[in-house]
Amino acid sequence: MTTPARPGSFTGATDNAASGGLFTDTLIDGIPDIIGVDVVRAEVAAAAAEASATTATAQASSATASAATATTKAASATTDAAAALVSKNAALVSQNAALVSQNAAAASQSAAGTSATNAAASQTAAANSATSAATSNTSAAANANSAISSASAANTSAGTASTQATNSANSATASANSATASANSATASASSATGSANSATASANSATASANSATAAASSASTATTQANNATTQATAASNSATASAASEALSQLWATKINGEAETGQGYAAKAWARGGTGIDGASGGGSAKDWATDTTNTADNTEYSAKEYAIGIQRRGQASGGSAKDWASFVSGVSKVDNAYKSARAYAIDAANSVDNFNEKYYGNYSTDLAAVQAHVAAGKTVEVGDLYFNTANSTVKYCTVIPAGGDADGTWLVIQATDTSSFASKGFSIAMSIAL
Repeated sequence: MTTPARPGSFTGATDNAASGGLFTDTLIDGIPDIIGVDVVRAEVAAAAAEASATTATAQASSATASAATATTKAASATTDAAAALVSKNAALVSQNAALVSQNAAAASQSAAGTSATNAAASQTAAANSATSAATSNTSAAANANSAISSASAANTSAGTASTQATNSANSATASANSATASANSATASASSATGSANSATASANSATASANSATAAASSASTATTQANNATTQATAASNSATASAASEALSQLWATKINGEAETGQGYAAKAWARGGTGIDGASGGGSAKDWATDTTNTADNTEYSAKEYAIGIQRRGQASGGSAKDWASFVSGVSKVDNAYKSARAYAIDAANSVDNFNEKYYGNYSTDLAAVQAHVAAGKTVEVGDLYFNTANSTVKYCTVIPAGGDADGTWLVIQATDTSSFASKGFSIAMSIAL
């Protein structure tokens, strides 16, 4: 017969007829107390398992919330990346437009340079024409002075001729002819001076036109320079926009996928780090990835608390005060080990209770009409008759116990009836107290 899991005690509190016991005879009161405490402990273990399962459910909900947060951050990072790509494309368009403007400005500047060169050439030609005009003017002035001198000489000659007319007609005629020739010469010189003056005026007008052309060329060059500066400014702005767009794209990429530290220093971690783990998240106080909170059964998720899976089926907390997973509280059986160093699992207590029932069945045979019938049924069930075994005799409604096991020709052994002690001859309470005081 196996050794009982725990010794029972007959308190007489649980198995009488008034309490709904198995028998109406009070001589066997208290027999089921043998397994009563084991059943209570099994109920305690089942309650602990249910509480652990509730904790595991809460942790699973927390893990689900963390996963939802990570999903939201990933979606936000994806949106930022898309916006960054749009900004980058716009910057490229602006940069191309700026490049076109810069090329147009360069062409305008080149044309302005050509115009300026032509204007300079025209200005040089005008200067040369002015110099020629000045030379012609000087020549005309000299010719005019010569004509005046000739006229003055003619007048003098005319006076002399008039004075000498009386003396020599031939001389007067010659003098008159000479005066006429001088006058013609003076007229020709005056005409030549007028032509030179007109040429000088034309040259001056040409110089003025050349100067105006030079001024217009300078204005065109200034406009081209302004356009070139504007194009350069636009190109710089486009380049800055492209740089900012690239930086934004890179930052969006960090917020989406970086796992080796914060996405931005002091700003937080990326969606991927919160979802799957990374430096600064794994095992950090207040941290822990959604994956760790859901499935880690090797370490704590945030250096303090355990994952939902650990609370459900893990073994890290086995044997610790207030420890044990839902699985351990339900089914852990290992010798005399406790789930939380205080109580066994529901399965272990159930086994203990079953063993107690088996032990009780080894000790108590049931209802039989004779000692021999009780012994034969017990042996037929593969059990051994021991001194102290019990059965209920239905013939005389008594509980009998074995004092001598069957041996040899004694097939049923010796069984005696359990009888209550007759207290009718005992001293009364008052007499006992009086005697105690007297003694």
